[in-house]
Amino acid sequence: MAYQVCTRCVMDSTDPGIVFDDQGVCSSCKRYVEVRDHSGYRPGISEKELEHTVATMKENSKNLPYDCVLGISGGVDSAYMAYMASKLGLRVLAVHVDSGWNSEIAVRNIQRMCEKLAIQLHTYVMDWPTMKELTRAYMLSGVANLDVPQDQLFCAAVFDMAKKYQVKYILNGSNIATEGAAPPFTLQHSYRDTWHLKSIYRKHGRGKSLKKYPKLSIRRAWFGLPGVTKIDLLNYVPYSKKDAIETLSREFGWEYYGGKHFESRFTKYFQSVYLPKKFGYDKRRYHLSCLVMNGEMTREEALEELSEPPYSPEQQKEDEEYILKKLDIDPVEWQKILEAPPTPDDAYFSQAKLMNGIHKLFGEKRMDAIKKRIYSVK
Repeated sequence: MAYQVCTRCVMDSTDPGIVFDDQGVCSSCKRYVEVRDHSGYRPGISEKELEHTVATMKENSKNLPYDCVLGISGGVDSAYMAYMASKLGLRVLAVHVDSGWNSEIAVRNIQRMCEKLAIQLHTYVMDWPTMKELTRAYMLSGVANLDVPQDQLFCAAVFDMAKKYQVKYILNGSNIATEGAAPPFTLQHSYRDTWHLKSIYRKHGRGKSLKKYPKLSIRRAWFGLPGVTKIDLLNYVPYSKKDAIETLSREFGWEYYGGKHFESRFTKYFQSVYLPKKFGYDKRRYHLSCLVMNGEMTREEALEELSEPPYSPEQQKEDEEYILKKLDIDPVEWQKILEAPPTPDDAYFSQAKLMNGIHKLFGEKRMDAIKKRIYSVK
């Protein structure tokens, strides 16, 4: 297949799942438009839906200590969501997970936000020896999504806090405006797949127990907690990353950390170095394409940004040395992993066949209806 770049956004054929039409428009931005028009912000309608949602949350939570739980990372989306929730008068329990990779900027952002907004903050500190061994196993696995140990941990921690305090609503920072509606890379396996996580650890782990790691059951991973509704708060407003950063900086002295998910030092390296070197894919393409589709930047501006390194090569080298030392990985061994062919996800046992079978049995429309019932505001 000849190399090709979308004529509308900046997605290209380095993602093996991309498809282009006769006009050179890619399947990714087509899907973005479809989902945005169906589930994104709709002027005049979303405002009424948000008003009803907030009123319902407050009514159903009046005898509880909190109206909602919110996972906060120090990044743009979760920070702005905390700001919105506070303005809406919601009693928020903010949950931050310390997985061992927090940047100093992210920590400062969280402290400033929660203190000024008077939001209760609970920091979940993950057992480092456990997290180290699991992350190390993923580094040695050769798969595309090295962020699974962090992402599943974040989700599980929020679920655990919601259950502990009997909270009925979880505010989710995922949004259509700046993130689209699908994984940003076809080969990026879902963090929800605990079977896959265990399989990778069995092969590459060093025998340490994962009992201290709060793994997701299939039910929790794909259908959430019984009686708990997930709310994508940012889809109720005309969300703009640029405007959000300006507001947060002005109101809280919030600091930008340089890129999507760069609040985690590990994620910063994984997205900027590992994926391009091993898979030939620059994850910025998807993030920038969403901003192009959201009208926050032009295609030309996105292409210009892509022509520059995600961050300085010197800092990349420094991060690599820091991560390898922290995970006890030999630099020579790591270079062999980077140069070796990518490992397909199906090299490890997973829930893929099971979930594909369920989707086939129920059908896409029925599955969407089930999820809608689960996540609708009650």
